[in-house]
Amino acid sequence: MPSQNGHRYPVEIINHCVWLYFRFPLSFREVEEMMLERGVLVSYETIRRWCAKFGHAYANQLRRRRARPGDKWHLTSTKSSAASAAHSTTCGARSTSMATCSMQYVPRVIITDKLSSYSVAHRESLASVEHRRSKHLNNRAENSH
Repeated sequence: MPSQNGHRYPVEIINHCVWLYFRFPLSFREVEEMMLERGVLVSYETIRRWCAKFGHAYANQLRRRRARPGDKWHLTSTKSSAASAAHSTTCGARSTSMATCSMQYVPRVIITDKLSSYSVAHRESLASVEHRRSKHLNNRAENSH
């Protein structure tokens, strides 16, 4: 993180202004007003400079704290009570393919129940990933319903 030495304001105030701007959908002027309510007179232009200088390091810290997906994915389809068997089959295939559409990380293992549509979706979208089908292994996903 860039050094905050040599600035007129204490480190706590600089950190708080940068945090307010990046954490909430606020403008520089709104952060200026919030700090004024706390008794700190700082211009929006100064806050803009702080955010430009320290914002990248702050965003990197947030990115590092974000939870990463594990290498084992538990997938399940949700069914409504009025759903037919054909509809639940397409939902199972759709949920697997939708989960893999926008992913940046490929799992090592996918665990599903014994719904036959999962095999088709697995072959179409993630053929290189191991697919385990079991009634008991997927309890983790089934219990969340």
